[in-house]
Amino acid sequence: MTDIASRVALVEDDDDLRASLAQALRLAGLAVDPFPAATAALAAIDADYPGVVVTDVRMPRVSGTELFATLAARDPALPVILMTGHGDVPMAVDALKRGAWDFLTKPFDPEALITSVLRAGQTRALALENRRLRAAAEAGAGDGLIGESPAIRRLRAMIPALAEADIDLLIEGETGTGKEMLARLIHRAGKRRRRRFVAVACAALPDARVEGEMFASVGEGSVTAADGGTLFLDDIDRATRRLQDRLAQLVETRSVPGRGRDPVAIDLRVIATAREAGQRADDAIDPALLYRLAAVRLRLPPLRERREDVPLLFAHLAAQSAARLRASLPALTDAARAHLVGHDWPGNVRELAHFADRLVLGIDPLAGGGAAPAADAPLPERLDAFERGAIVEALAATDGEVGAAITRLGIPRKTFYYKVQRLGIDLAALRRRRGA
Repeated sequence: MTDIASRVALVEDDDDLRASLAQALRLAGLAVDPFPAATAALAAIDADYPGVVVTDVRMPRVSGTELFATLAARDPALPVILMTGHGDVPMAVDALKRGAWDFLTKPFDPEALITSVLRAGQTRALALENRRLRAAAEAGAGDGLIGESPAIRRLRAMIPALAEADIDLLIEGETGTGKEMLARLIHRAGKRRRRRFVAVACAALPDARVEGEMFASVGEGSVTAADGGTLFLDDIDRATRRLQDRLAQLVETRSVPGRGRDPVAIDLRVIATAREAGQRADDAIDPALLYRLAAVRLRLPPLRERREDVPLLFAHLAAQSAARLRASLPALTDAARAHLVGHDWPGNVRELAHFADRLVLGIDPLAGGGAAPAADAPLPERLDAFERGAIVEALAATDGEVGAAITRLGIPRKTFYYKVQRLGIDLAALRRRRGA
């Protein structure tokens, strides 16, 4: 689960009340930034404030609702909790409709404030994490090899040297780890980038094509199409023995038989992929081919060995998915984030990409409002989960039409908006998802 943002900007012009509330919040383990006026708070709080704002409504010069409006313009994802007198409740409800997180009517139990702050803090931490991941994914979008784990850093650092060295390579790794992507990155970084990258799916190539087409001296299906460029041999360990024999000759001589006696020379670089050594039989690759091919052997680790890369890689894939599907990029819920870091991803990047597609389309169960609470969770937490699910289900059933959802739920409009804000339900995101 996402960490809770632990800072609170407390804006209250009553010195005694400000001191009392600050003490209660600090005793709950929260760091407090106290402000006697909204002007002072506005000077200190920016769009990246790592916490929650709690403000009185009635204050001189700049009111709490004016403070909320200004902060919402800076960052709509910054939770603002309003403290109101009884006469200010209609004003606070109106602020809820405009995006305020919650309101508490004075006098209130400090525990109610702490509970609201903790929930808002969890949402704030999640928003900041989503923001960080998206920014990091955008920064690395042109690279293609996403991640900050030591293994990925090493591979990324090796690409320029491998690209210029122009030697044959063997890339080993589990299915879906991105072996072809790495091969293409190396091709594009080197002097051969202006010529073709010819991919051959070795596992699907019958011997008839090997003899009649692949090693012909001319033709689109011939290895000669890679002349001056890169020949990419995918799943070399699944190739037939006949194909491996012919490839061993190709790697050795850099030529194919000509129509006459003289062979046709080819200037190419070979990059091959295979399953990891522990996943394939010892004789899956003929030694004559393996020793000629594997001048350098690279290994792409599975996602379970670089879990720290998964959220960042997911953000990159989700951004690609949203652009491809012409859909909005969803926020990463706590449930989805827990799945990202806890799942083993046996299908690796390919499986993660499919998960990103489902979340972008809003058809994965984890695209909703978060994980279900445990059976022994406190009753308020279970009630919140039930209410959140009922509201999201009603909105989904009515295609995001708020009025129809309220009628379906059978609750007053004011209560609906109060619960939407308290439970952290993003109405705009639900509408976008339904319209995608």
